[in-house]
Amino acid sequence: MQVTSWNKIETEKLSATITRQMLSGEHTTVARIFLAHGAYVPRHAHASEQFSLILDGALKFIFDGHEVVVHAGEMIFIPSHVPHAAQALEDTVDLDIFSPRREDWIRKDDAYLRG
Repeated sequence: MQVTSWNKIETEKLSATITRQMLSGEHTTVARIFLAHGAYVPRHAHASEQFSLILDGALKFIFDGHEVVVHAGEMIFIPSHVPHAAQALEDTVDLDIFSPRREDWIRKDDAYLRG
């Protein structure tokens, strides 16, 4: 068992517009992501299922053939291996939950987010 708080977790600056804090267990990764207005997460896919809860702001998720805007207080579920991108429509705080955990993020092998 582990008790912590976000102010004790490292903040990674991934780009000029995206920072991230994350914590991983044996099977799950939880991340709090800060995206400045206009921030863009390039198209990617991963084996993990993803729940994204928007705590503040709004994100536009871009899928093949359609887009979905998720506002503060709303959540989206993205199944495994579904290609997607995202754009911050305003300054946004996003809580992402992944299972299985994001091994690429743990290894810092997530170049699509960096720079």
